[in-house]
Amino acid sequence: QVQLVESGGGLVQAGGSLRLSCAGSGRTFSNYGAGWFRQAPGKERELVAGITWIGGHTHYADSVKGRFTISKDNAKDTLYLGMNSLKTEDTAVYYCAATRGLITSPQYDYWGQGTQVTVSS
Repeated sequence: QVQLVESGGGLVQAGGSLRLSCAGSGRTFSNYGAGWFRQAPGKERELVAGITWIGGHTHYADSVKGRFTISKDNAKDTLYLGMNSLKTEDTAVYYCAATRGLITSPQYDYWGQGTQVTVSS
């Protein structure tokens, strides 16, 4: 059973940076594609960024391209999301997820519990 635990959320001013981490339960990111999703109040959950399990190919939502970076460390079984130039509209609960399917699909197999990111103006 895959377990995912996010950390690194918090309160930051607009223009600031944060790095989210997601710890897998053992060889997770060596065997699964992975992604970061977010859900803001009153909005649907959206895919922010994804990374393939082979090759580390990445995909980003248009709204975060050039500001966010997804990466992983297979040795540490940890997924990261570096977030720069944060905007108030980036405020949301961020979820780490793992999939055997396409990283661009919203249907992931395993989910973390989420971590809150709040960007103040």
